[in-house]
Amino acid sequence: MNSLISLQRFILFLNLLPLFFTFSNCHIPNTLEGPFLPVTVPFDTSLRGDTEDLPDDDPRVRRQVTGFQPEQISLSLSTTHHSVWLSWITGEYQIGNNIKPLDPKTVSSVVRYGTSRLELVNEAKGESLVYSQLYPFEGLQNYTSGIIHHVRLTGLEPSTLYYYQCGDPSLQAMSDIYHFRTMPITGPQSYPGRVAIVGDLGLTYNTTTTISHMTSNEPDLILLIGDVTYANLYLTNGTGSNCYSCSFPQTPIHETYQPRWDYWGRFMQNLVSRVPIMVVEGNHEIEKQARNQTFVAYSSRFAFPSEESGSSSTFYYSFNAGGIHFIMLGAYIDYEKTGQQYKWLESDLANVDRSLTPWLVATWHPPWYSSYKAHYREAECMRIEVEELLYSYGVDIVFNGHVHAYERSNRVYNYSLDPCGPVYITVGDGGNREKMSIPFADEPDNCPDPSTTPDPYMGGFCATNFTFGPAAGKFCWDRQPDYSAFRESSFGYGIFEVKK
Repeated sequence: MNSLISLQRFILFLNLLPLFFTFSNCHIPNTLEGPFLPVTVPFDTSLRGDTEDLPDDDPRVRRQVTGFQPEQISLSLSTTHHSVWLSWITGEYQIGNNIKPLDPKTVSSVVRYGTSRLELVNEAKGESLVYSQLYPFEGLQNYTSGIIHHVRLTGLEPSTLYYYQCGDPSLQAMSDIYHFRTMPITGPQSYPGRVAIVGDLGLTYNTTTTISHMTSNEPDLILLIGDVTYANLYLTNGTGSNCYSCSFPQTPIHETYQPRWDYWGRFMQNLVSRVPIMVVEGNHEIEKQARNQTFVAYSSRFAFPSEESGSSSTFYYSFNAGGIHFIMLGAYIDYEKTGQQYKWLESDLANVDRSLTPWLVATWHPPWYSSYKAHYREAECMRIEVEELLYSYGVDIVFNGHVHAYERSNRVYNYSLDPCGPVYITVGDGGNREKMSIPFADEPDNCPDPSTTPDPYMGGFCATNFTFGPAAGKFCWDRQPDYSAFRESSFGYGIFEVKK
């Protein structure tokens, strides 16, 4: 590609003003100048920070509305600039032994919008739902959500400021007036100004610093690469821990405290009510419950352009933002060549017009190329199934989370430097409660035993000793791998800009 990637790296220091590095007055390296020699930034112990979650009584997570007034308002994109989704919640959640779900039919889903704050002349209606998180075990509390609304606005103009209100006018339960700007028109000379990339966010005091700094950088779009709230680090009675399996080894099922989702939605509303957020699932969204249901909160709370992009699932979809085609993939459902996701991906890639969207960006949660000890080569089964397909269509960049640190690769394919391979960027350091990843697999005594790296979806082991290259005959490299261009343990996020 002739365009230039600028991924500005922000390092956040807790309780201090954010320190950030920009490249406005110096040369920004182009990947065509690579491959680059591996760089490791020494760990700064002052970055450990306070990884405690915001408590239940923090005013930023408390319910501020009454009755059926909307809260937790958020935006997401459809497949093109012509359309966006609006989501919100009305009514209060319930948690306990005797819960009675609200009836979604009792509250309408209405959005009034227009290009003038004083003339909201357009109206769109949508659908609503309620979900529950249920546990068939004595002593565990069940949960049922408020009414979740999803409304799709269509016929929008590109790069245009729109104002909107959402709610139910018949109940006199409408929100304040908010605004958003649509994506630029799809084309090779048209790009969103700034795309914020973040993973493994949670709702800690570090999270609040990340979001505050992100907000100040005025992004046009946010990609959240899995692990949203970490509600599954809690029991249903609200008791939480930095490590669920360490603190609650005897629980009959991996519990989750669903009100943390509501807290997260309230905290994020100020940003995502005006900046679209596109989310893909992580392992902390699995949240198994009665009848082996999983990912129910994730699939219910967000609106996804699945149908518009030809997908039948909330776990994988695609969309355009100007001249960028984004592909969001699921790593915790079937990704085999015989599966529905792979077939959809083949079709989606085949239909990409690179004359209109020159940039092709893919995301999913667990990284294929990471040199940290945490989750080392855990997603190898997915890589074996999918990597060749992405490579054959010339994917430019891949964003991942899961590993709570930052790492950027050289262009790589099948663990070998390749000028036609994607750049892989891990940004799983949003600030979550599990703390950051620090040890590297190539350091002495840090190489994991292959038997400790099962694939979460397959339940098997695809990672074996390397058969070629500098690490031949070994499971880990004995130095920072050639594919790893830059790595750093810190909390933060990235800003992705495409320069014409």
